[in-house]
Amino acid sequence: MPQFFLEKIVNADQDSVCDLLSDYKNYEKLLPQHFPSVLIRSVREHSSVTEEHMNFGGQELIIMAKHVISKPFSHDIFVIGGDAKGSHIKQQFVKISEGTKILVNIDLKLKGKMKISNMFGKNQFEEDYAIILDDFAKIVEN
Repeated sequence: MPQFFLEKIVNADQDSVCDLLSDYKNYEKLLPQHFPSVLIRSVREHSSVTEEHMNFGGQELIIMAKHVISKPFSHDIFVIGGDAKGSHIKQQFVKISEGTKILVNIDLKLKGKMKISNMFGKNQFEEDYAIILDDFAKIVEN
């Protein structure tokens, strides 16, 4: 299954970057082209469960995700149900002199058509996630 790593430096402080990238409640408003729908199912102190529709890999994924936030250092997304069950996205936010370095480790577990298209090399997951990360960066830098 696809595993990849992305790194991005943004000209914004660590708290702002963490706040924005872990603000799953507003993904639908901030980036509707990537997240057409986000429903919050459960909220705890540092973790929440959401139902998300996400445009990714040239398709719409429907997932149940557990978001675990350790401000201002990390945001983990565990996919606990749906089209990519078992996937894990780990976002880390490192303070540097230029602002904040975002480190993203992605381990995708795909099902159905997405698994088949990945086997034949027709995926664009890394490129799509890089675009999502760039779009978040544009927002936090403004």
